[in-house]
Amino acid sequence: MNAGTFRSVALITAVALTVSGCTQLSPGENAAVFGGISGAAAGGIARAAGLSTGESIATGAAVGAVVAATTFIIAKHQASVRQRRIAEARARAAYQRLLAERQAEEQRAAARRAKPKGNKARAGKKMPRYIAVETEKDERSSPKAEKAVMIWDTQSQEIVGNNVYDIESTPAVGTTARFETYSAEYVGGGS
Repeated sequence: MNAGTFRSVALITAVALTVSGCTQLSPGENAAVFGGISGAAAGGIARAAGLSTGESIATGAAVGAVVAATTFIIAKHQASVRQRRIAEARARAAYQRLLAERQAEEQRAAARRAKPKGNKARAGKKMPRYIAVETEKDERSSPKAEKAVMIWDTQSQEIVGNNVYDIESTPAVGTTARFETYSAEYVGGGS
């Protein structure tokens, strides 16, 4: 490694340590700060590993976006029987809707392939492994929570664990959000 790389890493580390005390920031501000720092660090590491400038910028941007998109969980607790039942019903409905949408996309793609115009059909959107579905909040939910969500495994067709995640800001429906170790497509209430 050269001296410039060491300086960059030292600067990024110093900034990260300075910013780590920013506990009063909103979730959006935290996402921007830590996404930017993580992206810069990943880009610096990629450049030091021998990637070109363009490749290291792309790597840094991708890492920054993933870190910034991590959902801000403000509390986690065990689901009540009612919360679990609601989440399961909503997840089953959301899964059926997603399945129907994916099948319709595949049919449209097949119809486009059958036309002699030579247009390439877009690949259909893949079914996500996990979906995040809303459940109701209860007395254990954080007062700051905008929504309470649970994670559904589309392969095993069941709720993952028994955790309810209270989130302060709701991701857009259809986007992938991070809930601890799960990357799940947020489906909202499932309808």
